[in-house]
Amino acid sequence: MLSGRVLPVQTLRRFISEGVITTDSEIPVANIQPASIDLRFGEVAYRLRASFLSHDGPVSEKLGDYAIEELDLTKGVVLEPRRPYLIPLREGVVLPEDVRGFVNPKSSAGRVDTLCRALTDDSDAFDQIRFGYRGQIWVEIVSRTFPLLIRPDMTFVQLRLFKGDDPFLSDADLSAIHDESGLMSDAETDLRSVASLDNGLGLSLDLRGDENGIVGYRAKRNTEVLDYGKLGQDWRRYWEPVFRDVDSPRLVLEPEEFYLLLSQEAITIPPQLAAEMVPYDVRSGEVRTHYAGFFDPGFGYHPYRPGWGSRATLEVRAHDVPFVVEQGQRVCWMVYCEMEELPDFLYGADISSNYQGQINTLSKHFTRPMAQP
Repeated sequence: MLSGRVLPVQTLRRFISEGVITTDSEIPVANIQPASIDLRFGEVAYRLRASFLSHDGPVSEKLGDYAIEELDLTKGVVLEPRRPYLIPLREGVVLPEDVRGFVNPKSSAGRVDTLCRALTDDSDAFDQIRFGYRGQIWVEIVSRTFPLLIRPDMTFVQLRLFKGDDPFLSDADLSAIHDESGLMSDAETDLRSVASLDNGLGLSLDLRGDENGIVGYRAKRNTEVLDYGKLGQDWRRYWEPVFRDVDSPRLVLEPEEFYLLLSQEAITIPPQLAAEMVPYDVRSGEVRTHYAGFFDPGFGYHPYRPGWGSRATLEVRAHDVPFVVEQGQRVCWMVYCEMEELPDFLYGADISSNYQGQINTLSKHFTRPMAQP
């Protein structure tokens, strides 16, 4: 068995039955994905005066220093924008010595502008679960824009488990796979994209816009409460359309505003691979381009249409100064890992997946705006 590979759904199920993944209640079947598991909020939350890491002891022992208030999630809690909260999750782990984990926000959480990151005991890093870790998992959540209503059992983050070190494929490996099966294509022309390789495959923005020049959406500030557990809320209460420049396909990003834009490329994750989007890279300038990063095997995959693909939604925020982005400009990178074995089912093909074949950037919480190309 080679090292550095992602554990598939059948291993995750076995880990649940064996107590490697612990829980205080039965995990819903829908929470288990082809290469990840959705983690659930428990019944309490802590409003914090500051974010922290527990580098020298249990997270719970830090609460006396940093928690302002304990909140009862069973009654529903509205997260104040830009205030950190800490929530113990229903799931924990008792990992073998050769298995480690990584936690990342779900797409639906990232698209409503929430910063989510996991904490474990005796750790100096967010989101990373070290080899052989045994204990509870907590998640810090900050709603950056909307007042957000949350309750127990909601899922904002996913856990992916790895066996071995250095899981990411080299650029040479990615180039060979792309040449053979097509990992990216232009979403408008269906032509296979030329691979832009630099420690991963580069993704660019699609700023061509629809017939009205709309390229995406920008979050409104000072809105009414957004209910994270409710579908079909009126998008116009929370978002405004963003138009491309009148002279050319480009966009000026205002500092600290939150945008949802689409990638120019359609992405394919074949069954033997899983992928992750690098959330921020200094190569892209003063702009963060993704909060949620896991792509399960099968995203954008069609067995009879190699390179078919689904576009990625890019959650974009510029920092410090206005920042101009242009059509086709590289803004983030995809890194890929091999699966330990093929998963029992795939994203999109075998389950009801919210973002397969997406042409709209908004999350499942909102009604559909006018169509985009």
